[in-house]
This record gives sequence, structure tokens and C-alpha cells, in this order.
Amino acid sequence: MTTEVRSLREFKMPDVGEGLTEAEILTWFVKVGDTVTDGQIVCEVETAKAAVELPIPFNGTVEQLFFPAGTTVDVGTSIISVAVEGAAPAAAPAPAPVAAPAAAPAAAPAAEAEPEPERRAVLVGYGPRTGGVQRRARKTTVVATSAPAAAAPVAAPAVPAPAPVAEPVQTGERPLAKPPVRKLAKDLGIDLRTVTPTGPDGVITREDVHAAAAPAPAAVAEAVAPVVEAAPVLPVAVGAGDVRVPVKGVRKATAQAMVASAFTAPHVTEFVQVDVTRTMKLVRELKESGELGAGVRVSPLLIVAKALLTAVRRYPEINASWDEAAQEIVIKGQVNLGFAAATPRGLIVPNIKDAGSKTLPQLAASLGDLIDTARQGKTPPADMSGGSITITNVGVFGVDTGTPILNPGEAAILAFGAVRDLPWVHKGKVVPRQVTTLALSFDHRLVDGELGSKVLADTAAILERPKRLITWG
Repeated sequence: MTTEVRSLREFKMPDVGEGLTEAEILTWFVKVGDTVTDGQIVCEVETAKAAVELPIPFNGTVEQLFFPAGTTVDVGTSIISVAVEGAAPAAAPAPAPVAAPAAAPAAAPAAEAEPEPERRAVLVGYGPRTGGVQRRARKTTVVATSAPAAAAPVAAPAVPAPAPVAEPVQTGERPLAKPPVRKLAKDLGIDLRTVTPTGPDGVITREDVHAAAAPAPAAVAEAVAPVVEAAPVLPVAVGAGDVRVPVKGVRKATAQAMVASAFTAPHVTEFVQVDVTRTMKLVRELKESGELGAGVRVSPLLIVAKALLTAVRRYPEINASWDEAAQEIVIKGQVNLGFAAATPRGLIVPNIKDAGSKTLPQLAASLGDLIDTARQGKTPPADMSGGSITITNVGVFGVDTGTPILNPGEAAILAFGAVRDLPWVHKGKVVPRQVTTLALSFDHRLVDGELGSKVLADTAAILERPKRLITWG
């Protein structure tokens, strides 16, 4: 004889990014009574670094949501409980099964409810972990768990279990991909089961999805900055009283980091005006020719990034950080180029890993992916850690220049101003030329005026004559 057993499993708030202690629940995608399956996104949370979608690691029926949207929850705290249904053998097995009118579909063997031998768990924002998966011991009691109320109905099997009906038919191993990549595939209408993975351990990357979507869709408007989003609309009218906006999540982390940076690193900022007429011509030619690849977006920011990377290659000491504890200057082995991006949730600075080793087409593709992910608000914490030097594009707002504040832990940040038609002395005559202003802020503890000036001058020289990318690169 078999006896139906319903156990409660709790999903706890994970650490979705390098030692964070809390996260705010932005949105629940499920409600009490919904059926969930392994890997299904159940909620979106915002940490001090990014907004992240959380997949649940088991099947069952939602029993309780412990916190409403808008609540900040400590890492390790249970946020949802799920009733997992299965069957357990009685003490004396009977030769013939006993029919159960409503429970028959749910009376699958326990191994079927949790087919784990080949499964690899997904670490949110970082792809799958290799190796085995250790799970907590299954609770088989029918009493309430840590949730104080609303757990009692679990003991009453009066409601037919909908899980077997709603659970999708498994046609093979679920494709491995991060939540932002799944979102991209959904937006492009790509079935991940048809995509050939090239990432580690068979993980599908954004590049794989873009490749599967070829020929690429019509090019979107030129992206001059990593992301330009409208600020969130606040419920305030002209002449109304004060409005208080809670500072939390990304905005809180940014405020703390900027204060620490401004009062820790001695900032120095230098400026230079540059004739970028040839650079703008190059951008137009690359767009028209499509030689960087189908669907690859080309913008002045791309050439600025390549110019800065070339200058960093000539003067690697600028790609460094200050180790206060050891009283040492750490010159980084690779250039992780960050781009300051304004989003409705605040300023974020995702970076392209090892950007210095990328060709111009590779850099363009990486920058395009960074822009798409930031616009969706799905930039994973991994993409915002480990940066070594940053570009901020204030020109997209029509601003000529500024004195950018260093991203904490970095030695320099370059501001790219608006490109304007100005009178300029060219070949002995005053003619209209396209001109921009660059501003380089640097940490004067490890970057002196000579080094900062050389990096800024080289970047400007390349933008003035972009053919130097070939001779200097």
C-alpha cells in the first residue's frame, strides 16, 4: 500500500552577488496555489548591485509567500514555501495497488518528483555549478514549518493536486542559460533547445543566441551611451509638497561608493578638446559597410573605448588600483573596461572582461550585449565586479564635459562629452569641424600628472586620427 506524502520545502534568499547581505523583492511571478517547476523564475529581487531573477530549484505547489513585494529580506531567510507531492511506501507493501480517486496522478514515485542524478544546479547570475548538488534533508512532517499561519491546509488533501496536469512534458535536458540570456532568447523568439552552446559546461551565452537569430533584426537607433533610460516618474506635481524617496538597493550602494571614492582617493581631472571629424567619418563608414558583422552596432563610443584601450596598452600603469592594507600599487593583468550606465534603479557600471585583448568587432559585440542587458535591467553582479578603468558618456545628455568621480577600486575614469560642430583651425584655415571634450579623472596617489596626461593625450590623438589604431595597436 502507498501513502501520499506532502512535504514543505522552503526556498531561501540566496547570495546573488559576492557577499551581499540583503535583497529587496521587486516582483513575485507566482502566487499561492500556483504550480512551479524546477528552474522556473518565481521572483525578481534587487540587490545593491543589480536586479536579478530567481529560479526555484524544485517542483511543487506554492504554499506561502513569506514576504510581499517591496520587502527587503536578509540573505538566508526563507521567502517561499512549496508543497512537494510524492508517494511513500507503507510498512507492508500490498501486491496490488490501491486506487485513489484524486491522488492517483500525484502518486508518482519519490524519485520521479526529484530526478536529480544528472541535474546541475544553476547559480543565479553565474551559470551552472559543476559537480554534485547537495540538498537539505526533505521534511516529511505534515505540521507547519517556520511559516506561522496558512500552513495548516497542507494536511488536508481536499484540493486536487494540479501539479501533474500543469507540469510541462520533459523532452530532454533543460538548456543551460542565465536568466538574462533566457530573456534575450524569448524576446528574439529563439527556442534555446535549438541553440548550440559554446560556454563552459554547455552553457548558452548571449553570443550563441545572437548567432541563432541571424540574420540579425534591423539595426536599432545608434547607441551613443551604454544605456539611456528615462528616470522613474515620481508621484509629485509642480507646487506640491515634499516627496521622500527611500534610498536603497543600487542607489544606496552607489551613494556610499561615491562618497567613499570622493573622500578616499585624491582626484585630479584634466581636459582636452579634440577634433573628432575623422572618427565620426569612420563610424559612418563602418555602419554603411557592415564589416564589423551583421547586426553589430557601431557608435562613437566604440571608437573612444578602443582608443582608450590602446592608450592603456602603451601605459599599463594607469590600469591599477591602490591596496591600502599592503600599501602597494596593484597593476592589473587585464583591462576590464567599465561603462557607466544610467538606469531607472540608479547608476551601474558593468564592465567588459579582458577588453584589451578584443578586436574591434569583438569589442563592438560585447558592448552591444552590455547595452542590451543594462536596458533590460538584468545586468548580473558578475558583470559589475572586477572593473579596472571606466568610461562615462556624458555627451549623450548634451553635456560638454564634467569631473567624473572614480569608480571605487580603479585609478582612472574617462568622460566623453557631446560632439558639436565648432569653428576649428584645420590646415591653416578656420572651418567647421566636429569637436568633443574629453576629461580624465585619476587617483593622484598612484597616477601622477605625467602618466595621466600621456594617457589622455594618446586617447585624443587616436580620436583625431583613428588610423593610429592600426599603427599604435
